[in-house]
Amino acid sequence: MLKILLFVFVMRCLLFVASYVAIPIELVAVLGSLVLLFWRWYHLRTNPIDILKKTPWHILIFAFSMYVIIYGLHNIGLTSLLVSICEPIVNQGLIHASLIMGGLVSFLSNIFNNHPALMIGTITLTEMGLDPITLKTIYLANIIGSDMGSLLLPIGTLASLIWMNILRENKIKVTWKDYMSISFLVIPPTTIVSLLLLFYWVQMVFA
Repeated sequence: MLKILLFVFVMRCLLFVASYVAIPIELVAVLGSLVLLFWRWYHLRTNPIDILKKTPWHILIFAFSMYVIIYGLHNIGLTSLLVSICEPIVNQGLIHASLIMGGLVSFLSNIFNNHPALMIGTITLTEMGLDPITLKTIYLANIIGSDMGSLLLPIGTLASLIWMNILRENKIKVTWKDYMSISFLVIPPTTIVSLLLLFYWVQMVFA
């Protein structure tokens, strides 16, 4: 288990280094996945082909469809609409920028899934002509919204969908009602506190 955690940590570091030196991070991710598959094959004697059989392809097709839908919405004016609505609020200060954009991406994540929502959030903020500090603050707020606020509904992240699919395959019943009875108590306050802490951290470091 320790070796696996160490491998994950090294991979995350390599992704950071790759982005810094302009190496495509998808190349690093693919190579890391291949190493993990061969490692699993060597130690467990399990043919990697079983991954293809066990992969929940319907969930991945859903995620791809959400990318197509949300990029189509971008092309017909969604981004322009979001810019016109959010820009006046964002320009009122960093705390408004953090809360409004983090909240927006959280909302979109629970409708379209978090990765497409983060994509549209990133496109939106790059079209606002913001100063570097505000731009970076909003980007971090978008990440908080897409990683944390997206957990409000099971549809918000691929991880949640795959987790519920695994539970269903193992005859463990967890309904949307069960999930939301916890998530609606935990996720909103946690997301808001994280966005506020982001604002105060930026103020403390860059003020």
